[in-house]
Amino acid sequence: MSNIIITGSSRGIGFEMAQLFANEGHQVLALSRNEKPISELKHKNITSFSFDISKKEDIQRMEDFINKTWSCVDVLINNAGKLLNKPFLDSSMEEFEEVYKVNVFGVARITQSVIPHMSKKGHVVTISSMGGVQGSAKFPGLAAYSSSKGAVITLTELWAEEFKEGGPSFNVLALGAVQTEMLEEAFPGYQAPVTALEMASYIKDFALSGHKLYNGKMLQVSNSTP
Repeated sequence: MSNIIITGSSRGIGFEMAQLFANEGHQVLALSRNEKPISELKHKNITSFSFDISKKEDIQRMEDFINKTWSCVDVLINNAGKLLNKPFLDSSMEEFEEVYKVNVFGVARITQSVIPHMSKKGHVVTISSMGGVQGSAKFPGLAAYSSSKGAVITLTELWAEEFKEGGPSFNVLALGAVQTEMLEEAFPGYQAPVTALEMASYIKDFALSGHKLYNGKMLQVSNSTP
């Protein structure tokens, strides 16, 4: 069984993933600013505490847990994300920066902290969006969000190159429309053809075995746009 870290686990895909991994017997550290939904599950294989990916002290708390409880981390899933749906000219630079603090800098910081605890067989999976893929359909109001999701695609390629000798492996999944709270915030009233549970199941399987075939790759996981 593996030791799995999942960020953004309070709702949607992350919430479903934590349960899927745990039900299979894996040990899960489910991290989110709102720990209540996960903690209320009272699952024996899930540990959770309030966690803000943009705060150094919370990263240290995670490191302390790893050092005291686990000998290694097998899978890190960078699932946490922040959305800003606002016209570019109406968006303050503070709002733009807040999106990047979570979607880019937070992802970089937690990955940097976890890599030393991973072996060559480890796998870092970062969740991006089709909106961050060059040449894909783009939508007004999502300049901060989509550009930040493009940044982590490039980061993944760079990490794979830098750590190709000693591991772990790094891949990024660019998701299409999935019926989550965040999708409703971005596209009110739109009904996606894929549920959060269906996507969570796909990501779980990919996180456990995808690195055997892929490293440094961006896979488009989408059958619908948005």
